[in-house]
Amino acid sequence: MTHQRLRVTVWNENVHETTEDHIAAVYPEGMHGAIAAGIAPLLDGAEIRTATLAEPEHGLTEEVLADTDVLLWWGHAAHGDVADEVVERVKRHVLGGMGIIVLHSGHFSKIFIELMGTTCSLQWRDDGDRELVWNVAPGHPITDGVEVPIVIDEQETYGEFFDVPAPDELVFISSFAGGEVFRSGATWRRGRGKVFYFSPGDQRYPVYHHPQVHRVLANGVRWAAPTGERVTPEVVHATNERRYERV
Repeated sequence: MTHQRLRVTVWNENVHETTEDHIAAVYPEGMHGAIAAGIAPLLDGAEIRTATLAEPEHGLTEEVLADTDVLLWWGHAAHGDVADEVVERVKRHVLGGMGIIVLHSGHFSKIFIELMGTTCSLQWRDDGDRELVWNVAPGHPITDGVEVPIVIDEQETYGEFFDVPAPDELVFISSFAGGEVFRSGATWRRGRGKVFYFSPGDQRYPVYHHPQVHRVLANGVRWAAPTGERVTPEVVHATNERRYERV
């Protein structure tokens, strides 16, 4: 990689914060603002930008994605409003080596479903239960310096079955006061890109002000960042074709 500092884009549809006063009170700068502010001190001078649904091309132009090492994605109320051409653009960059971290209800985002190839459905209820986030991968870079368990006093409850492919690495499992358990932190590789899903972070609760959540996300950014030059999927395909022809 020719650049020195990590380049991070935090994407948020930014619908709840602009339409619901009680959520705006929790996140006056939007969830994207809270996430960006929380991870910045942990990422050693990373270049962090934010983007939202209402911006032209949802703030995810070809130029922005080419200048992004890791994209964080939060969506909920407006999955269907995300343009298919932007989803395809993001997917192309992930396959070429850009990392992506999908957050909470982003499990139903077009991009996550596209990358997983499954429904990505799950069980849920919202009674403000306590969530305990358990580290089941000691020594994994994403768990570095993270408390066990992370205690989240109030949170929307997610539960199994979570319809995703078997993770390459299961990093966190959450348990809830009502008895549910959930695979709340998992990783996959897609093409040359790395995917990390992390579920804590409903809009009604101040989860993205939680310092341990900041640490998980900062660790996730470092883990998901490309370790070599990024390429387009077309280049990967052409290279594989040439290698096959030599056999």
